[in-house]
Amino acid sequence: MYKKIKPFIFLPVLALSACASKQDLLVVEDNLKKLKTDSETIKSQSAVSYSDVQQVRDEVSKLKGSIEENSHTNSLAFGRLGMEDSLLVHKVDELELRLQKLEQYIAPKEEKPALAIPSTPTPATDSALLDEGLEKLNKNNFAGARESFSLLLKSTPASALVDKAQFYIAESYFSEKWYEKAILEYQVVISKYTKSIRRPAALYKQALSFELIGDTANAKARYSDLVKVYPASSQAVLARKKLL
Repeated sequence: MYKKIKPFIFLPVLALSACASKQDLLVVEDNLKKLKTDSETIKSQSAVSYSDVQQVRDEVSKLKGSIEENSHTNSLAFGRLGMEDSLLVHKVDELELRLQKLEQYIAPKEEKPALAIPSTPTPATDSALLDEGLEKLNKNNFAGARESFSLLLKSTPASALVDKAQFYIAESYFSEKWYEKAILEYQVVISKYTKSIRRPAALYKQALSFELIGDTANAKARYSDLVKVYPASSQAVLARKKLL
């Protein structure tokens, strides 16, 4: 009994297998159709792209030819211009040479002026410088007077008038009421020109300068020195009055 039933059991299985195979075939057919469609699309797109590329290549080739033609034309033009420039430079050089020759021919020969021999000024004598300084001092030109007296000291240091010039330098500062500077310049007379007849006057005026700036101690010391060293001088008489 069981042997008779077995063939009928496998019939549904075979029917299902047949249905599945048909569905697979349909799916495969659809995939093939899609592939064909995609292939045709790709081919058409490739054809368009190839056409575009070919067109670009043609345009580049035309531009290249145009550039080469322009380059050749420009090189010819530049060569011509260079030749013209060289000709112009040559012509300008020729004109400059001709002008130089004409100028040499036309221009008169200039005589060189004789060199002027500078005249050496005659140096002023010591007495002239002293008189010049005294004249300026009398006009209250204190700086100018000092210039003349200083020039005497520098130009004629062995002159017998140097102590006098130094004394009047101190006098110019005293007259200008620059007492501190006057004290220093009187001191030069006192210490440097010990045998000068103007030494008593320098001692007195120095003492007076100390007094005028309020330094009474140094003023009295100088008045005392004057009285001791030059007691018979006219300045000593004035100094004694200051010491009372």
